[in-house]
Amino acid sequence: MRILVAGADGYLGWPMCMRLSQEGHEVLGVDSLIKRAWEHELGVKPLVPVPALTDRADRWEKTSGRHIAVEVGDVCEDGFLDEVIARFRPEVLVDFAQQPSAPLSMMDEAHGVHTQVNNVVGTLRILYAIRRHAPTCHLVKLGTMGEYGTPNIDIEEGFLEVEHNGRTDRLPFPKQPGSIYHLSKVHDSHNIAFACRVWGLRASDLNQGVVYGIQTGETELAPDLRTSFHYDPVFGTVLNRFCVQALAGHPLTVHGLGGQTRGFLNILDTLQSISTVISHPAAPGEYRVFNQFSEQFRVIDLAERVIAAAARLGYDAQLSHVPNPRVESEDHYYNAKHSGLFRLGVHPRLLSEDILVRMLEAMVPFVSGVAADELGTDVSWTSAPAELATAGEG
Repeated sequence: MRILVAGADGYLGWPMCMRLSQEGHEVLGVDSLIKRAWEHELGVKPLVPVPALTDRADRWEKTSGRHIAVEVGDVCEDGFLDEVIARFRPEVLVDFAQQPSAPLSMMDEAHGVHTQVNNVVGTLRILYAIRRHAPTCHLVKLGTMGEYGTPNIDIEEGFLEVEHNGRTDRLPFPKQPGSIYHLSKVHDSHNIAFACRVWGLRASDLNQGVVYGIQTGETELAPDLRTSFHYDPVFGTVLNRFCVQALAGHPLTVHGLGGQTRGFLNILDTLQSISTVISHPAAPGEYRVFNQFSEQFRVIDLAERVIAAAARLGYDAQLSHVPNPRVESEDHYYNAKHSGLFRLGVHPRLLSEDILVRMLEAMVPFVSGVAADELGTDVSWTSAPAELATAGEG
């Protein structure tokens, strides 16, 4: 199939391009490269230097014999996607093209507004361009479990059967996002559902949990094919950060009590899930929601698992409870349904100590360049101007 991947330069976008290309699809990767500009602005960098997107595409062709086309442009820009989609006519559009950080969105007014504009407008541009030029295209949109928050009831997959005054209906599950970033994703979900219901588009909305991992089968083929793995307070997700902290001799910083529970998945499960959804497309006019994660953990339990795995490699990692910079419950009920992808044939990789050890081993050659101030503090949800404390969901 012809598949357009928006956000192709990112942590998930680049491995997805390679996986789809390896499967034999015709892949066009689109990115504005703005994530690199954000990294420069904040003075953060990936654990391992990442070549330019065009250089990685060239290396992929030399290594695999397969081609990934690349276009640099902003999906928010008026007319850019119209031209690209009219010419390429994608059968599938995989959308990663968003500002992905909750801490960045909570840093200050400018970053919060930019997050909303970038994410919501970008999704609207995609929907309008598909409607005009590729109305049968299947939109596969990366959402987030953070849209739901932590309600005191079970979290269903996107919808809830409601009985009220003797009548019943299937309605969107109530959303309680915890950051400006997660709120932008809620708006995306509403806009996509509208486009399916009113315009007859087809879409699969993947509410993804927290991703971990640094390697895929494709990134291991050559050093120049690696992806953008972050451990900093703004772009680094919690398990990835814990691994780097353990190896760098920095305490694993746990927010408050560490009882926050979330869904997690290996980066390989992200690739598997999206490939599976592509091969089982939504019907015209259908808006589907999948809760995309493999298992649930408390943050404190993850920290203890990383400490145990690091000990196998001779590292004496320690745990440190720090004041929670976020506005969130630290001990709460959390039970999210996530059977839809499994019914389609996804087979999850559960987090084991062996997997953690392999992750740590892959990071060891690069942690010598990690400075203590890069591992310190996260953005406060309430302070102004923003102050730093420690990393959480990302």
